[in-house]
Amino acid sequence: MRRVSKLAVLGLVFLGVGASAAWHYFEAERRVARRPAGGAPGYRSGIAAGADVLLITIDTLRADAVGFSGNREVATPVLDRLAGAGRVFTFAHAHNVVTLPSHANILTGLYPYGHGIRENTGFALPARIPTLATLLAGKGYQTAAFVAAFPLDSRFGLNQGFGVYDDSYPLGSRPDRFEMVQRRGDQVVAPALAWWRGHASAKRFCWVHLYDPHAPYQPPQPFADRFKTQPYLGEVAATDSFLAPLLDSFLAGKEKPAIVVVTSDHGEALGDHGELTHGLFTYESTLKVPLVVWGRGVAPGRDDRSARHVDLVPTLLGLLGVPVPAGLAGRSLLDPEATDGATASYFESLSTNLNRGWAPLRGVLVGRDKWISLPLSELYDLNRDPREEKNLFPAEKRRAEQIASRLVPESVWPPSRQEEASAEEVAQLRSLGYMSGSAVAKTTYTADDDPKRLLDIDRKLQSLVESYTRGDFESAVRLAREVIVARPTMSEAYENLALSLRQLERPAEAITALEAALRRGVDRESLRRQLALVLSENRRGAEAVAVLRPVATSTDPATQNALGIAYADAGEWPEAVAMLEKALKTAPSDPKTHENLGVIELRRGRPAAARAALERALALNDQLPISWNTLGVVRYQQGDAAGALVAWQKAVALDPRQYDALFNLGLVGAQAGRRAEAIDALRRFVATAPPERFGPDLEKARRWLAQAGG
Repeated sequence: MRRVSKLAVLGLVFLGVGASAAWHYFEAERRVARRPAGGAPGYRSGIAAGADVLLITIDTLRADAVGFSGNREVATPVLDRLAGAGRVFTFAHAHNVVTLPSHANILTGLYPYGHGIRENTGFALPARIPTLATLLAGKGYQTAAFVAAFPLDSRFGLNQGFGVYDDSYPLGSRPDRFEMVQRRGDQVVAPALAWWRGHASAKRFCWVHLYDPHAPYQPPQPFADRFKTQPYLGEVAATDSFLAPLLDSFLAGKEKPAIVVVTSDHGEALGDHGELTHGLFTYESTLKVPLVVWGRGVAPGRDDRSARHVDLVPTLLGLLGVPVPAGLAGRSLLDPEATDGATASYFESLSTNLNRGWAPLRGVLVGRDKWISLPLSELYDLNRDPREEKNLFPAEKRRAEQIASRLVPESVWPPSRQEEASAEEVAQLRSLGYMSGSAVAKTTYTADDDPKRLLDIDRKLQSLVESYTRGDFESAVRLAREVIVARPTMSEAYENLALSLRQLERPAEAITALEAALRRGVDRESLRRQLALVLSENRRGAEAVAVLRPVATSTDPATQNALGIAYADAGEWPEAVAMLEKALKTAPSDPKTHENLGVIELRRGRPAAARAALERALALNDQLPISWNTLGVVRYQQGDAAGALVAWQKAVALDPRQYDALFNLGLVGAQAGRRAEAIDALRRFVATAPPERFGPDLEKARRWLAQAGG
C-alpha cells in the first residue's frame, strides 16, 4: 500500500488580483451643499435611549460605488432607500485600509495606535480594551455579531462583549491553493436575521459584516450577467440584495425604535494610482468610505462635514444616552457643539512596512487638506483636487508642516507585532488578497523604500499569483526570483518561490531557496516551518527537527504540527504524538492537527487510532483530500475495500493530484472487479503522476493497463 502523503502547512502570498478600471468621484457628490457646523436638528443626548442598534459593515466598499453617492452604473436600491431616509455623511473616512484594524477602529472608537491592532496578522485586541458590544452589554443589551471572512475571526479579539460571535467557516482549507472558505452575504444575513427576530423582546445590538465586494470579484447571478464588464459593481449590487431581508422591515416601519449604521472598512483602488485593490496606499479611493446613520433621533439629510470611523462609538452612545468612556478619539457626529473645520483624522497603511520592509505610511486629514508622510511626502487639497492628481508638497512645504503638526504622537514607533502570524492566519489572509509575512526590521527609510517607487515589484507579485493560480509555475518561479534580486529581504518572495518549485516537483531547489533566505537574515518562523516540511517530505526528518529547534517552544499550532511531522519522519514517534496533542490543546477544532495525528498513527501501525483521528478531522471539515486518502488506506487495512474506494474517490475529486489515491483506486478497483474505474484511475495516474516520486508505481500501472487492454 502507498505511503501516505504528509500534510504541508504552508503560508501563501496572494495580493488581491482584480480588474483595473478608471474611477472618479462623482460631480453629484461634489455639488452637495455643505451643511453648516452643528449637529442634527433636534438632537439631544439620549434621544434614542433603549433603542436597538444594527451596525452593518460592508468590506471593501468604495464611497462612490453606491447609488446614493451619485453612481448611476450600480444598482443599490436597498441602501439608497436607507440613505434617503437617513443621514448621509458625504466626507467620511477610515483610518486603515485593511480589514482587521479598521473594524477595531469602528468597534472601539480608538485610533489604531490606541487599541494596538496595526495589520491583519500578528495583532489581536487586548482584553482591557472595551468594544461597543462590551459597553452595550453592560447596559442590558443582547449582543451578537455575524462576520463573513477570516480577517475578523474571533482569535483576533473583536468578539469581546458579544454574547454570540458567529464566524462559522471551516478551518483547514487547502494549503496549496489561493482560496479559502468564506460566507456569501446571504449566508451571513440569514443567521443574523434569525437572531434578531429571536431576541425581539430584548434590547439588541447586532453587527453584520459582509465581505462580497472583496477581490476576486465573482458576483452571483443575475449580477454576473448584468455587470459583465464591471464585476466589482456586480458584487456591490449583490451585497445590496443580500441586505434586503434584514433592512426591509426597518424601512417599512415594522421594527421597534432602532438605529442603523452602514459603512465600509475601506474602499478599493481599482487601478487608481497604480493600485489594483487595497492595502498599499491611502488615497481617497481606499480611505474614503460611505456612511449612513438612520433611525430614532437622526434627522435625515446629507452632511458634508468631516466624519470618521472613530466617531461612530461616541455617536451611538450619545444617541442611547450611555456614558462615553474617557479617552476616545472621536466625538458624536450629531452633537450640536461639534465643529468641522479643525477636525483632524489620523490614518495609516503599515502592511507593506510590516510585511515587506517598505517605508511606513502615515498621514493626517485636516478639513480638506491631506498630508501623507512618506520619504516622498504628499500634500493634496481635496476641495480642488479630489482625485489627488497634483502633489502640492514640493511647492507648499510650510502648509504641509502645519498639517503635519497635527499628527498625533504615537506610543511606539515603529510598531511591532504582538506575535508572529500563524500559518493558518497567513494562508487564509493571503488567499483573501492580503499580503502577509514578516520583514527584516529597519529603522530608516529612503526614497527607494517609498511604495510609489516599488509599484513594479507589487505588480510582479500580483503577476506571480496570477501565474501560480493558472498553473504556470515556471513563470511564478521566474517572477519570484526577480523580486528576490530587487528586494532580497522579502520573505514572501522566498515563500512563493519555494511553493512554486514544490509544485514543479523540484524540492531540492525549494530547500536551497529557503536556506538562502535564512542565511540572508530572513529568519522567520514561517520560513523555518516551510523548510522543515520540505525536508520531511523528502525523508530528511532529522534535518527538519534541527531546523525547527530554534522555534520548538512556539505556541503556534502550525509550527507544532510541522515539528510533529518532523519528529515522525525522524522516527521519534512518542515525540511526534506529544507535539500534535500539544497543538490540539491550543486549537482543538483545527482539523489539520487531527489529520496529521491520523497520518502518524497509521504510520505507527495503529489503524484504529488513525481512523478515529481522521474521522474527527472530517467532521470538522469534510473537504480535506489528505484525510480522505488516508482514511481510504485505513479502511482497506481493516478489510473494508468498498469503503476505501469511496474515500479515495472523494480524495481525487477534491484534489486530482492525490496520486496515492489514484494508484490505490486502480489496484483495489481491479481487485474488486471494477475494471472500468480501475482503468480510468490508472490512466490518470500514468498521465499526471511525477516520475521522480512514482517511477516504480508508474511502471506497474503501465503493465497492468497493457494487460487489461487499457
